[in-house]
Amino acid sequence: MKLVLLFALPICAGNVLQQLYNTVDTLIIGNFCSSISLAAIGTSAQPVEMVLCIFLGMGTGVSILVSQCVGSGDTTKLKSLVSTATAFVYLCAIPLSILGLFLGPLILKFMQVPDDAWDYSVAYIQIYFLGTLGNMGYNFNAGILRGMGDSKASLFFLLISCIVNIVLDLLFVAIFHWDVSGAALATIIAMFASWFFSIAYIQKRYPELEYSPFPQKPESHLMGEIVKVGLPLGLNNSIYSVGHILMQALINEQGSAFMAGCSVASKLTGIANVAITALASACCTFSGQNIGAKNYARLRKGHLLLPVFSGVITCIGGLIVTTLCEPIIRLFTPDPEVIPLAATYIQVVLPFTWLYAVFNGIINYVNGVGVVKYPTIVNILMLWAVRIPVAHLINRYIDGKYIMACLPISFAFGMICMLCYYRTSHWRSLMKLAKEQAGELAA
Repeated sequence: MKLVLLFALPICAGNVLQQLYNTVDTLIIGNFCSSISLAAIGTSAQPVEMVLCIFLGMGTGVSILVSQCVGSGDTTKLKSLVSTATAFVYLCAIPLSILGLFLGPLILKFMQVPDDAWDYSVAYIQIYFLGTLGNMGYNFNAGILRGMGDSKASLFFLLISCIVNIVLDLLFVAIFHWDVSGAALATIIAMFASWFFSIAYIQKRYPELEYSPFPQKPESHLMGEIVKVGLPLGLNNSIYSVGHILMQALINEQGSAFMAGCSVASKLTGIANVAITALASACCTFSGQNIGAKNYARLRKGHLLLPVFSGVITCIGGLIVTTLCEPIIRLFTPDPEVIPLAATYIQVVLPFTWLYAVFNGIINYVNGVGVVKYPTIVNILMLWAVRIPVAHLINRYIDGKYIMACLPISFAFGMICMLCYYRTSHWRSLMKLAKEQAGELAA
């Protein structure tokens, strides 16, 4: 746990900065613009997430492959993998930036964005998509560094990005009064700043990787490995994002005040849950490096300890934020109609988010082992068989203002399903190897 925490703490601090990075837009818009602008930012995030997450899943795939190369000591493959990953960024990001300009408004229309928030939402999403290259470039580089076991560097990049974002948000929104367009522009400039600094760091800190920020000819078999591991993760995230869009459509039906309340609440839940992503990354790197090194005995030690630890930390954070939610919400918006709606969301969701922490920890542990199909199926079922149907039932038969109750119900379902993975034949075979290895070490 000491090694895991030393790895996870910089990521956790980075997640705080990432949440601050995401929250600054909401905070400044909420104080210097209208609640309609606040609603527009909240609803525009979903289409961006849906389009980008397939390719960001590939970045997680790169992290898994890098960690396995590090574990096995294969430096030659590691260099080729990093070069191929860089080429992959350009092959995907540039077409995606163009596609997003046309696809974004279509998705917003499908989401039934209210007329009063339409122009703001379209402006935000089209500007945001222009930052795709910086977004993907940074996330791929962060994946490479996590796979190398270096979690501290990302913290430094995010600190720079966060400072840039805050300064430009205040300049563009508070001083120049560019509203949501200014917030979007500040965000994409900050994304590129993170990417550029990550490039400089990798080149200086890891010269053995022979990293180039410009695309080289990719190796087809490594491209295939990235797609094989990363595509199920990306599709999983994308399917998840489609579900988020459907959920956002239900939220949008309740009006702009409810949209704004959910936007603020989602930022606060993100702050309370910063440990989830950090420990999930630690789970993935830990299992990936140990499976690469064929250290099955060590693999067995962390399979429950790490996810449960993540659940405990998340539970504590969730209860603290739930208790203090109303004063914190007032920092984001003075609107008396929005405040109680945001508070209800937090009170219904946050006390149970520890279920998601355990679930996500196990999923990442299993992904690091190289098993991606089982978690993908569980995620699909959790979303499409549980969360969305329950949300529609709540909206139809109870009260649409409580549709967020579908979240903790789906978290519980997902956690139980992932615990069941530890009873599969694949995991039992790994545990058999772990017992044999432990016996050899004892002898």
